[in-house]
Amino acid sequence: MSTNRKPWIILATLIAAALIVAFFGVQYPAPPPQPFGPRPTYPPPPGDIELYYTVKVVLTTLNAALLIFLFSAYLSVYRKIRSHFTIGLMVFSTVLLLYALTSNPLLQWVFGFRAFGLGPFAMLPDLFTFVGLVVLLYLTFRY
Repeated sequence: MSTNRKPWIILATLIAAALIVAFFGVQYPAPPPQPFGPRPTYPPPPGDIELYYTVKVVLTTLNAALLIFLFSAYLSVYRKIRSHFTIGLMVFSTVLLLYALTSNPLLQWVFGFRAFGLGPFAMLPDLFTFVGLVVLLYLTFRY
């Protein structure tokens, strides 16, 4: 594949993944939390919380997609040069991929957990991770 086409394919994949996840996140909201024990006395979260968690789902999905592209890029570099540093980068991207998957609210909702009340702080770490991954991906394809 031409090196000029790779960034465009990655960008198209990321946009498609973000649109699909955002669509399904809005169409199928999370089930209400099931508390263990007596009913809690706190009020239900306001409507903006769903927006923050929808953005978090999109960001963690984009992070996972970027990490898959990074891992494949590092794997191809490792096949060429057989460097121990590249193995470290592959392990690092795998650990970050596991972080992105486990911090995705969709996966947490599947297992019955639902955090709320954090507001924009729920998505800020994933936003910073996304920016860092974009820089890593840019440097990977640039050099």
